[in-house]
Amino acid sequence: MGDVMAPPRRLSSLIACAALAVPQGVLEARASAAPAAAAAEATTPPMRCPAPSSVRAALARGDRLPEAGSAPPAASPLVRQTDEAVEVTSDAAELGVSGDADLSGGVNIRQGERSLSAEDVEYDAKKREFAVRGRVRYADSQLRASGRSGRYDPAGGVSFDDAEFQLPTRPARGAAASMAVGLDGKVTLSQVWFSTCPQASPDWRIRARSIELDTQSRNGTGRNAAIEFKGVPILYLPYLSFPLGGQRKSGFLFPNIGYSTRGGAEATLPYYFNLAPNYDLTLEPTIFGRRGLDLGSRFRYLTRQHRGELRLNYLPSDSLRDADRNWLQVGHRSEMPAGWRFDLDAQSVSDAEYFEDFAAGGEGTSTAFLRRLASLSYRDDHWWLRAAADQFQTIDRALNAVDRPYARLPRVLTSGDWQRPGALPLSFGFDGELVNFDRDAGVQGWRADLAPRLGLDFGNAGYYLRPQFGWRYTQYDLENVTRGGDDKPTRSLPWAALDAALRLERNSNADSRTRMTLEPRLLYLRTPYRKQDTLPIFDTALPDLDFVQLFRTTRYAGADRVADANHASVGLTSRIYDSRSGRQLLTATLGQTWRFERPRVRLPGEAAPTTNHSDLVAQLGISAWRDWNVNLGLQWDSEASRQQRSHLRVQYRPDDERALNLAYRFQRDRLEQSEVSGAWPIHARWNAYGRMVYDLRERTTLERFAGLEFKACCWRLRLVGRRFVSSRTGERDTGIYLQLELNGLASVGSSADAFLEEAIRGYSPVGLSR
Repeated sequence: MGDVMAPPRRLSSLIACAALAVPQGVLEARASAAPAAAAAEATTPPMRCPAPSSVRAALARGDRLPEAGSAPPAASPLVRQTDEAVEVTSDAAELGVSGDADLSGGVNIRQGERSLSAEDVEYDAKKREFAVRGRVRYADSQLRASGRSGRYDPAGGVSFDDAEFQLPTRPARGAAASMAVGLDGKVTLSQVWFSTCPQASPDWRIRARSIELDTQSRNGTGRNAAIEFKGVPILYLPYLSFPLGGQRKSGFLFPNIGYSTRGGAEATLPYYFNLAPNYDLTLEPTIFGRRGLDLGSRFRYLTRQHRGELRLNYLPSDSLRDADRNWLQVGHRSEMPAGWRFDLDAQSVSDAEYFEDFAAGGEGTSTAFLRRLASLSYRDDHWWLRAAADQFQTIDRALNAVDRPYARLPRVLTSGDWQRPGALPLSFGFDGELVNFDRDAGVQGWRADLAPRLGLDFGNAGYYLRPQFGWRYTQYDLENVTRGGDDKPTRSLPWAALDAALRLERNSNADSRTRMTLEPRLLYLRTPYRKQDTLPIFDTALPDLDFVQLFRTTRYAGADRVADANHASVGLTSRIYDSRSGRQLLTATLGQTWRFERPRVRLPGEAAPTTNHSDLVAQLGISAWRDWNVNLGLQWDSEASRQQRSHLRVQYRPDDERALNLAYRFQRDRLEQSEVSGAWPIHARWNAYGRMVYDLRERTTLERFAGLEFKACCWRLRLVGRRFVSSRTGERDTGIYLQLELNGLASVGSSADAFLEEAIRGYSPVGLSR
């Protein structure tokens, strides 16, 4: 403000607007020639007068005012406290010789980004602080506050009585009996309430004896806190921690309350530990009314070379089973130097009924075994190597010992591929496997499988032609074979293939808005017959027939059987694209295999083919209409004029929170199901959810749930009712779940959101508005 003063109003010419410049950083004495008369008058305090620069400098230092006739103070050495100056303005001031001052009428104190206004201010030169009264207002980059009275220390901060405050960047607001704001951005409040709801409708709030808000780290902590919803206390916590922004923060997550006919009433109160930016821990204790306390946990980590997740649930002394129950799941990946990688994916449960009791869905009834896989792999431009240990925990007790999967301990796989460009584009490849199969019952032993191949690779963007020739050799070293059986059988056979395809493309209309492709493909495969009935079946199965399977050079998945083949697979694919965006609008595929000889190699129980052609395979995908998506798959038996497998999915999805799905699945002699699901807003603040899976063969509902959600600006309440098949014997369970989310008390998400995203395809919940 310098020496600029406001023009006189109702007072004499000597009474004008006083301006004080109080440095908070470098306190300096401003040397200026103050009129002697003004200095003399200042020796007879108090009186209302303009404050020249020498008086302002004295107030800044807390010194006594200069005596009459004395020379103005010279520049003094700098006294450093902080790095920002304090600037004070008011309509009027009463200055004392001791350096004290009474300021009134629109007093404003500014210090960097901080500003304070009040009706009356007293400046104590000895304490170097201001006492403020009447309509006190405070503001900085992180906080807005008001109060009845308070104090301001340029070197220490500001304090208020009967304060109200806001955090504009959150936003959040509250009130406290007293509040202190430090220069370090920490706000200390006592007898306080705090909420992220709008001021007009504070539906939920935290009441606490004390709360500290760190606006720099954007964290809040409370002591002796109670969470109130609609004026009703719903939770008391001796200690509470919550974020002041969207960042991850240690603290309680949204609780879940529910009821199921198997477990009774249940309540989950998760606590999230933000241990470091790259790893965290979530504790999920759940009380089941009929079982006891389940201690759930999830640990996640991510480094430059490693990432993974560890989940553990432990329920000691299940009251219904009279046993300890637990589930462990580990997923890990390590990226090591020189192209090496280590992976671990393993699960373990305490008993066969665990998923039926705790999976809360039909997935528990369909889990027959859990895989435990550890592998070390290497990859470069030509080689791929993998050494693995693969084992299974069987939890379906209905499986006979001879039907349970083998452990593969160890299993070593290798694959190589080389290309030689030029006029004769030669390609060479190699696949190999060495594995030991172990099980308590049946044949066991080692299997070695080697498959080199040689071919040519002609082609460009419009076509390719790939003739190939290969050899496959397999040898076993077996134990527990039947009497008279060969414990070291072998198999050796050649194979040849010719794979050719074209890609034709043109504009599909006159204005070139869309482009259409026509992509015919032909594969001829010749593999001679070798008798293989004496070879064991360790891990070989017949995959479902689809367009990809039509163009494989092996009919079976696994090395225990190699089917003889003399056939041609023919396929045709057509696609339509948007020329401007590149978005695929439609894709249609049709394919079939024509046999020149019927294959003789079969798996035990596999029916022999009765025709010279395979089933017809068709796929259709449509996304041309805005917000609509259609997917159709069909395997058609033209000999019997009936479908063998099919699926249909139709989806309407105008945005993330609106999705409607209709689905149909069919597999002959196995299943026929229909499904409908959806999530849709039914009012400005109301959402509805639902899903039903119906078994058309058994004429019964496998799963159904429905739910309602009310979403306000700062909280969300969700109620879901669910009934589902919960055991392999067809028993059903009914569950009711209630969840309340309060915006500002958690930032990691909710289990209910994850359940809805998985159950309703295309649904992606949007967070609470702020």
